Amino acid sequence: MKTIWILVGSLGLLGAVGMACSQRQEPEMDREAEKAEIESVIRDGIGWALTKDTTRMYSLYAQDDALFWFTPEAGGTNRGFDDLRRTTETVFLDPRFRAVRSEVRDLVINLSRSGDVAWYHCYLDDENEWEGQPASWINVRWTGVLEKRERSWVIVQMHFSYGVGEEGGTGV
Repeated sequence: MKTIWILVGSLGLLGAVGMACSQRQEPEMDREAEKAEIESVIRDGIGWALTKDTTRMYSLYAQDDALFWFTPEAGGTNRGFDDLRRTTETVFLDPRFRAVRSEVRDLVINLSRSGDVAWYHCYLDDENEWEGQPASWINVRWTGVLEKRERSWVIVQMHFSYGVGEEGGTGV
């Protein structure tokens, strides 16, 4: 009988320890600080072109095949970090390209419960020139997904599009 009570007591103690462990909370993250960091990544993900700071720009994107984005232009499907690097070197670093300004408006950032995934939407004016001629996206809808990897936020997916009836907008 004594063995049964020891067994019951041990099980009760294990149960109490198990409950305490399951109720233990992870350290509370500062969600507003995370969103501020995410906003910096989003803004610099476009604004880097003004300074041509490729070191900063490359650090903002997933450096693997998971990276994906659509642009409003026909054939504007881009896949992987190698594609980003190639586009950067052949377009944005070409002396014929000049970044004029970029403005992000109505930015909304959402953060997952776990705090390691975020998604956003906003409007973008990205004014540029190619060979002295305007090559801009004005009032483009911009959405995207970021993931926290090794304590840093990186962009893993983006979509740029015009609305129906807007410049370039087909609604398709």
